[in-house]
Order: sequence, then structure tokens, then C-alpha cells
Amino acid sequence: MRMTKTVVAASVFAMLAGCSLFSSKETKNQPAVLVELKNPSLTPKVVWKYSVGKSGNAVFTPALSGDSVYVADADGVLVRLNAATGKEIWRVKTGVDLTAGVGVDGDVVVVGGVKGQILAYDTNGKQLWKAQASSEVLSSPEAGGGVVVVRSVDNMITGFDAKTGARKWNVARTTPALTLRNAPGMVISGPNAYIAQPGGKLLALNLAGGLQRFEVVVGEPRGATELERVTDIAGTPVIYEKDVCAVSYQGRVACFDATTGAPHWSKPTSSDRGVAVDQRFVFVSDDKGEVGAYSRENGANAWKNDKLSYRGLSTPVSYGRAVAVGDYQGYIHFLSREDGAFIGRVATDGSAINADPIIAGTNLIFQTQSGTVTALAVE
Repeated sequence: MRMTKTVVAASVFAMLAGCSLFSSKETKNQPAVLVELKNPSLTPKVVWKYSVGKSGNAVFTPALSGDSVYVADADGVLVRLNAATGKEIWRVKTGVDLTAGVGVDGDVVVVGGVKGQILAYDTNGKQLWKAQASSEVLSSPEAGGGVVVVRSVDNMITGFDAKTGARKWNVARTTPALTLRNAPGMVISGPNAYIAQPGGKLLALNLAGGLQRFEVVVGEPRGATELERVTDIAGTPVIYEKDVCAVSYQGRVACFDATTGAPHWSKPTSSDRGVAVDQRFVFVSDDKGEVGAYSRENGANAWKNDKLSYRGLSTPVSYGRAVAVGDYQGYIHFLSREDGAFIGRVATDGSAINADPIIAGTNLIFQTQSGTVTALAVE
């Protein structure tokens, strides 16, 4: 679990204007010992590796646009790589300590700084503009439809013009007294931005003016204490066909109609990571280290693997016949998509994998906290 050990009273929270819980790993639950895989049916091979700097206390998720992957680090380095070969196309120093990134569409690449700076570059590495968010930014900015959407830790959501950096709109949302120190994600699809919220809510805004399309509850706060009532949405919502799916901490995993917000189904679970979705399943790594698959059609439990308990799992990813997930020691585990059984494993650099994995063509790409970006393929 990545809950902070510091409890912030509501009055103090208000004075600190949006401070949230800092991540730390609980030590009372020992991570599961890995069992040697005999005769694995899937053999991952490393296609390429690239070393960017460390992530520090932040999480930097690689971003794919066309045939390029963009990566960043805490010291302010931003890099464009060829997704197929890992060859460096350009590498720039932003001059700012970074806490969020990377957001990218076909024209603009965006990262966030520790003091709320928003830096935008073109795809040749030339800086386009610089803007200022209302507070620190942990969630990766999202770019699409001519707009860059930024969510700061005080839960101010801002739309900037992607070409000029001019502020187009602001949406202020309340923040619970106690939150996870994580990076609730955003995704842009068509005319809408879907934004994960503390308190278990999923918000859909129109990109053009920031008007609310709908707001739905993924996990409803329950319990007698503030700690028990933390239900922040974890990770990034996923759009798949007409569905939008998300998961919350101490809450539920759920799918909704992406246009209207009408609920399809929800199931109890708790995760401080995100979901993965494919044609048949929704996959979740829960806060106990169990990986589960749910029917995308009705939420029925398809399978669960409990052999990676308390190993600090990443968001999973559906990859061919496998579901891949990273852990706190930098291992990437491949589970059968059909029944959750182990079918392969590969090591990286020994540091935690907290960033969401991405798929670029036939390559599966992970970034570790120490900055190793690894592209894998299977034989």
C-alpha cells in the first residue's frame, strides 16, 4: 500500500491549500517470495533499453505518439525515442525539476514542474510556451483537441491552448480532507476529457470550454474515520470503445457509458493503481497485490492471481495472450489472459515499476523508478 503515515486534519488541510498524503510502503505485510517458473510458455526478450534519470518521489509514465516514445525524469530531462529501436532522437534539459509527464499529442509534448510550471515543446524539442498551474502538478498533463489539460494537487483543472499556452478555462473542484499522494490520471477522447478525482468520482469535461458532461461515483466514501473514507480514483481512466472504466482505493472497479455516464457495472475492490481494458476483460492490481480479471460485459469475476501479494504491483496491461504487470523489485510478470496463471517473467534494474506500461506496436514498454526504460517483445 502506498498510503502516507501522516494524517492531516481537515482544518490543517484547508490552510495548506491541498496538501495530500505522502506515499510510503507499509512494512507489516511481507511481500510474497517469487517461485521459480519451470518451463514458462512465454519468453520475453529485451528489444532495447534506454536510461533516463531517476523519478524520485514522482511517477513518470512513457507517452506514445506515432512512432515515438517520450520519457522524462525528476531532474528535468525530456527525451524523444524511436519506439521500435529505442534510438534517441533528441534530449532536452527543461531547467525545471519535474513531477509530472509526459503528455503528448501529434503536435505538443507537455511536462509539469515541482512548482506548478507547465512546459510545452514541439515534436522537435523546441520549447513552445511556459504556463503556471495553481499548485504542484503530479498528474501527467494531457494534450488533445487543441487543448492541454492540467490537474494540480489542489484539484484545480485548467485547460490551456495547446499552441500558445493561453488559459482557456478553469474548473475548481473540492478536495477531501485526506487523499492519497498519487497521480490521478486523465484521458482525452473525442471532445471530452475524463479526469480521475479524489473522493471516488470520475469527471467528464468538454474540452472546448471545460463544461461538465457528467460526474459519476466509482467508489463512495465509507467508514467512521477519515482514513477509512479515502476513496480516491487510482491511476488513469481507460476508454475502450464506448466504455470508460476506472478503479478507486477502498472502493470499486466500474465501467460506464463514455458518452452519458450511465453505469454498466461495478464490483468492490481497492487499488491505488489503474485498470487495463481489452475486448473481453477489465484487469486490476489491487492494494494487496492480487491481480484480477473482470468480464467487461457484466463485471463477473473471471480469475484472480494471489501469488504476488504485497509486491507493490503496477497497473497491468493486456498484451496478446498475456497480462503483464511490474513490481517493486523491477520484475515484470506475465500472466495468462485466460486464467491468470504465470507464463513468464523478466527482470529489469531492480527498482520499482510504478509507471503505467504502454504498448508501441509489438513492443511492451516499462519505465522503472531508477529510469530504465525497457522495451520487451515475446517469442
